[in-house]
Amino acid sequence: MKPSLQLTIGQSLTMTPQLQQAIRLLQLSTLELEQEIQEVLDSNLMLEKVDADTVNQDSESTAEAKQEKQDQAAAEPKQEANQEIPEELPIDAGWDDIYDGSTSYSAPAEDYSNLFENQAGESETLKEQLQWQLELSRFSDIDIIIATTIIDSISDDGYLSQTTEQIHEGLSQQYPDQDLEHEEIEAVLKQIQNYDPLGVAARNLQECLLIQLNALPVETKWLAETKKLLKNYLNLLGSRQFTTLMRRLKVSEEQLKEIIDLIQSLNPRPGSQISATTTQYVVPDVFVYKKNGRWIVELNHDALPKIRINSGYANLVKRGDTSSDNTCLKNHLQEAKWFLKSVQSRHETLFKVASSIVRKQVDFFDYGEEAMKPMILREIAEEVEMHESTISRITTQKYMHTPKGIFEFKYFFSSHVSTVSGDDFSATAIRARIKILVENEPPQKPLSDSKISQILKDEGINVARRTIAKYRESINIPPSNERRRLG
Repeated sequence: MKPSLQLTIGQSLTMTPQLQQAIRLLQLSTLELEQEIQEVLDSNLMLEKVDADTVNQDSESTAEAKQEKQDQAAAEPKQEANQEIPEELPIDAGWDDIYDGSTSYSAPAEDYSNLFENQAGESETLKEQLQWQLELSRFSDIDIIIATTIIDSISDDGYLSQTTEQIHEGLSQQYPDQDLEHEEIEAVLKQIQNYDPLGVAARNLQECLLIQLNALPVETKWLAETKKLLKNYLNLLGSRQFTTLMRRLKVSEEQLKEIIDLIQSLNPRPGSQISATTTQYVVPDVFVYKKNGRWIVELNHDALPKIRINSGYANLVKRGDTSSDNTCLKNHLQEAKWFLKSVQSRHETLFKVASSIVRKQVDFFDYGEEAMKPMILREIAEEVEMHESTISRITTQKYMHTPKGIFEFKYFFSSHVSTVSGDDFSATAIRARIKILVENEPPQKPLSDSKISQILKDEGINVARRTIAKYRESINIPPSNERRRLG
């Protein structure tokens, strides 16, 4: 067979670098996009960061000019809201004459910054606090070694992760000339257990709670009975055998309730009071609020740094000049324009999707979780005329600040559950209904999953018992046998 040349006509989708950049920016969270913008600022000389003071000065100096433009626009035919950024500057024209230099989110907006102050600060770890208290204690040199070893063996929740026998064996091998006794380890441990937070270095839950009880005043009501319960009947309390507990302690139901309240006032995880982790605050991408009876969606203009084209460098670009310096400036200018377009497109898409979600879930904003409607990505994609993959990217790690709290966009999407009437019910609404049923259940006879399933079925919602169990676990509600409590 002889080789030959053939001409074939076809169509294929090519991912241009600009399209790849736009898609990548869609899936970035606010913090990730901020890092991306900083990297671009460091690598592209055409882009510059604009301070808030500069933005305010620019807005004041150009207020009259903008008013004149608005007056002229009112007399002229309406143009496209999103003006295209020109590929090249006309000869003898400045960048500011063609493009105002700011992104769509750099215009002054209502100040929400005070709502989300992230005051970062270094916090002390549990071991550092215990070590500080050790330095204030009167210990011998060998006791300091023992105490330091014990502190190093304390876990983050405040419990001793090694037995005293293991600590004694390790120190005896490390310091054979000291002739350490096991009683010395126990004595130093008792001292550390009285450090702040009280109950730290306990070997188990029972010891932790008893240490805290022993620190209470002697006249504390039901103190003796509480100690007796913890020493002898903690397993009965864990299995919620209240009748047996009342018989063993010889107390009434009301008295047992007071004893349990005293136990619940103690801290089972003393180490949790001290955390070295810095609190991470969620920065919302959009704000949703009600105005004149309508729900309004507004982008968070303060979430990202303000960037624009550096007019000084942009004016250095000369048309027709093929020198290496001019070519470098042109490339940087083109990349800067592409990046600004991609960021602008991201925010336009974010606004469209957020507005569509609010329109479809308006009942949720008015009445709460129980009014949540079932919704899938395809419904939003069809409304905003985008692909489902685009909606999936733009709804991941994006947050909406509402009067009911801050929610991730993904929160508003849930599966459909059919009702007897043939209508669809949201899984989120079912979880909210389960939560309400559990909150109002009889304390001594909590509702089982089967009973909850039957109640929902009577309301016209067909949900299997296993589905109820899955929804219950997803909202951290324990099973019925663990929810039983005294009235």
